[in-house]
Amino acid sequence: MPLRVTPDPSFKTLIEETDRTVTGMFLCSGDATAAEICAGSGLDYLLIDAEHGPMGLESILAQLRAIAGSPAVSVVRVPVNDPVIIKQVLDLGAQSLIVPMVNTAEQAADAVRSVRYAPLGHRGVGAALARSARWNRIPDYLQRADELITVLVQIESSEAVANAGEIARVDGIDGVFIGPSDLAATMGLLGRQQHPDVTAAVVDTIRAVKSAGKIAGVNAFVPAQARMYIDAGADFVNVGADVSVLARGTEALAAEFADLSAGGVYTAPESY
Repeated sequence: MPLRVTPDPSFKTLIEETDRTVTGMFLCSGDATAAEICAGSGLDYLLIDAEHGPMGLESILAQLRAIAGSPAVSVVRVPVNDPVIIKQVLDLGAQSLIVPMVNTAEQAADAVRSVRYAPLGHRGVGAALARSARWNRIPDYLQRADELITVLVQIESSEAVANAGEIARVDGIDGVFIGPSDLAATMGLLGRQQHPDVTAAVVDTIRAVKSAGKIAGVNAFVPAQARMYIDAGADFVNVGADVSVLARGTEALAAEFADLSAGGVYTAPESY
């Protein structure tokens, strides 16, 4: 008799069951070993970044499998608001998606239609063939898919900020992820995501989304900014990335040993 299984926990379930702001990080390297290492860190979620990372379907699948053995919830940012790509990533077993560059309520509605089966949407039916339903081992997957999947859209432009409340109120949108870097660029402040005008727009967006009764999150690698957004009511904050942790960590090692070779005093860290 085949084993009947339960689906992976979705992001909205994580938010609902956690009485604090949850924190996570980007996985940008595309490497399943990096994903497995980060999954054991104690972070609440890991965001597989197929928008900016060097990832195809196979590497996304490998990372989903690496994370599945840990308490961390996996989220996938798809590269574009495209029904074919969204269908493929869902069939890989992703339960939680972030769709980037959504500027209007209609674009948000397009994302929802890509996630839903007919007659409410146009996701192709392939559950018996795919990891999403564990090859038909998740009972009633087709009927339950909407409740199992979390759909987040990314607000990252001045236009999207102006439409934030309307976007958040779209039926089927569970929440919004705010991208301060692209937002800053559209405000004429490229590379200045800590500018007061940018942080104010982020806080306004958090409040608009929360007023619509939806999940609000933001990317904030600078701890002071992360704390500001938590205080503003953010439900989740993305606080780092595998590649940036590796880059800064190796730079710190290089600097420490360069000082040593120049005659400095080496103090061993407690751990690496």
